[in-house]
Amino acid sequence: METRTDVLLITANVGSLFDNVGEIQSGWLQEFYATIQRHRPQFIALHFQEVGGKDYMLNMGHAENFFRSIESSGEMKTYDRTCIYVDNQFKAEDRFTALGSMYFIHASLKDVYQYDFAVKDFKVVSGQSKFVGSLDGVATVEKEKFPKNFWPDFKWSRKGFMRTRWLIHNQGLDLVNVHLFHDASNLIACNSSPSVYSDNRRTALRYVIDRVSHSAGSTLPFFLFGDFNFRLDALSLVQDLSTATDVQTVTKDGSNEVEKIIWEEKDNDHKVVLHIETKLFDYLHQSVFRQDNGQALLKYDKEVAAFHDVIREEEILFPPSYPYSEDYSEPTQYMTTRCPAWCDRVLLSPAAQRLLHRCDDEGDMGVVYNTLGPNICMGDHKPVFLFFSLKTKCF
Repeated sequence: METRTDVLLITANVGSLFDNVGEIQSGWLQEFYATIQRHRPQFIALHFQEVGGKDYMLNMGHAENFFRSIESSGEMKTYDRTCIYVDNQFKAEDRFTALGSMYFIHASLKDVYQYDFAVKDFKVVSGQSKFVGSLDGVATVEKEKFPKNFWPDFKWSRKGFMRTRWLIHNQGLDLVNVHLFHDASNLIACNSSPSVYSDNRRTALRYVIDRVSHSAGSTLPFFLFGDFNFRLDALSLVQDLSTATDVQTVTKDGSNEVEKIIWEEKDNDHKVVLHIETKLFDYLHQSVFRQDNGQALLKYDKEVAAFHDVIREEEILFPPSYPYSEDYSEPTQYMTTRCPAWCDRVLLSPAAQRLLHRCDDEGDMGVVYNTLGPNICMGDHKPVFLFFSLKTKCF
């Protein structure tokens, strides 16, 4: 007999929450609880990246308080089973990923099992389990930092992935928390299409997919959700944004190294249309990134296309998820540090997508793919969620 289990998957880069403890964190939690109240999922998976923020040595305590506030909140009291994994061992430079994953199971949901990678079998989930530390030796989670040779020309950062495996009413699935590396320089990103950063992300993501597909026994439907740091194809985007302009390239004194590129209108007092530096992307008409949820820019969102053979995604109907202003009074404004992009995603294997129950004549909500807090400051990343009814089998 086919059954349905309502599932909520959320990915959130929360680095700025710990660098700006206060109103932003409070608003974030309110939006999270409101989303649960609206959809009433039976199974919740929260994937966090950048736990502790940029200054993680100082802020890791704030991160632990944040997780504790969620698991102990009144809004979560009907979820009687929890599994929490937080990699906070920043002193272990060769293994630290700053990833955190939280899973909540509602009291109404029976027959939930979690995979033990050591004994290679599923075990029933009961009570609360919490692992905060290096996670080495924790049998119910796989965690890996990407090899350093994945980006030999750039700083080795805390990027990697974390996987858990579940069995819900006899339907198995893998949930993978992913954090790929970012664009270090806007100027370098504009040099080629695809950019060198895009190439490196592709290598890392293919590595994750291969690991998920060829380890831990048989391959199961999988969901990859995290901060993929996917960016718009900068070279073609800039070319289109700067038509009918004059361009000025400024180099550093005494060298050929480009310091900034400025595009000015040919008339209209030579107003600056676009100004790019290593960590500056200032476009005059920023509204294009929000207008019609940025749909006109999706043609530059090309990084997922390289995985069309193994990855699916629901239709994107929300604006770019990054980089939003961290000013609480400007929740819909983008910062001018980077070109806005859909960095935060929920990706599915074809087998996983077939498990999503679609809207029918009974008025079911079907599948919802959106951001949390579109009109609330949530930090520089808007969390992205996928809500759906999972097709399961009950015997």
